[in-house]
Amino acid sequence: MNGATTLLQDLDDAIARGTDESRTKALWHATDILITGRYSDDEISMFGEVIGRLADEIEVAARAQLSELMSACDHAPLNVIEKLALDDEIDVAGPVLRDSNRLDEKMLLESAMTKGQSHLLAIAQRKSIGEAVTDVLVKRGDQEVVTSVARNEGARFSGSGLLHMVRRAEGDSILAEQLGLRKDVPRHIFQQLISKASEDVRRRLEQERPEMMAQLQSSVTEVTGDLQSKFGPSSRSYFVAKRVVTTQYRQGNLNQASISNYARQHRFDEVQIGLSLLSSLPVDVIERAMMDRNREMILVLCKALDFSWDTTMSLLFLGAKDHLITARELHDNERDFGKLKVETSRSVLKFYQSRKTAGADAGRQPELQQVH
Repeated sequence: MNGATTLLQDLDDAIARGTDESRTKALWHATDILITGRYSDDEISMFGEVIGRLADEIEVAARAQLSELMSACDHAPLNVIEKLALDDEIDVAGPVLRDSNRLDEKMLLESAMTKGQSHLLAIAQRKSIGEAVTDVLVKRGDQEVVTSVARNEGARFSGSGLLHMVRRAEGDSILAEQLGLRKDVPRHIFQQLISKASEDVRRRLEQERPEMMAQLQSSVTEVTGDLQSKFGPSSRSYFVAKRVVTTQYRQGNLNQASISNYARQHRFDEVQIGLSLLSSLPVDVIERAMMDRNREMILVLCKALDFSWDTTMSLLFLGAKDHLITARELHDNERDFGKLKVETSRSVLKFYQSRKTAGADAGRQPELQQVH
């Protein structure tokens, strides 16, 4: 390989003469040959040894220039990329952290866990970021970093990472809005975000994410309609149940144990009235949550009331068609329930409560308003 031979000769000359000028000349010569040619892995590794040795001897400005060149090179030597990425100078590390596709997750994690905010910001601006790296960014990053990663459509978030972002978005309208605009945020996370957001952020998200806001609004204010089945409040048994459960509530005896007992006996009227009283939500909202095929709302409600999984499971079976749930669905529900946090679920509950007046008063019958 003629280029490599020339390169080695320049390197020997640079070392022998021992001047910055000779080292810099050899470095750019080696870099030009590498970028413009096609080489095997062994030959690229050889270039890496040469460029790496020379890079140790040059000033920051030259290393920054080298980083710009290497960040755009699809076959840049890995040892050089790693050396540049872990450089303490952001002018050197930045181009590689932002743009190099030669950086693997291990290198990115090392930089994210050990370097400063400027390095974290550069990583947050990559075209693609995996969940493990994003988790570190949202925990270690400052406001600029987390806002940048929230804005980055190529960033992937784990469930815990999204929950951490929701907590950080409290009192930060810019972050809350950026997070709410992400298309990959699941509905239950969006609910938690909205429940903590300012009115200004809610209004903007209503304009930008009307489909998501409509789903939330319907789950709070939509009357049961076709759900008014044999369990509906028109039956005489409902009024009897209402008197019994309301009295129990006023005496301070309505609790998780009584709700669980009602559920196991398939006493739907008592369950929905009891949950309405304990959660301060209209009965029709409780009925919808109980019978909706999407079990998300009932899971959030049970977690907000600090119910156990056994009680929650009884409510799921009560609301299921023919009281049957597949093993797979039950496993998925238990997993989702375990991921929910009491504090955040209560924030969602407060959001439902704040919306009930706007839609529930018009939708529910007058006698339901007497429950509260």
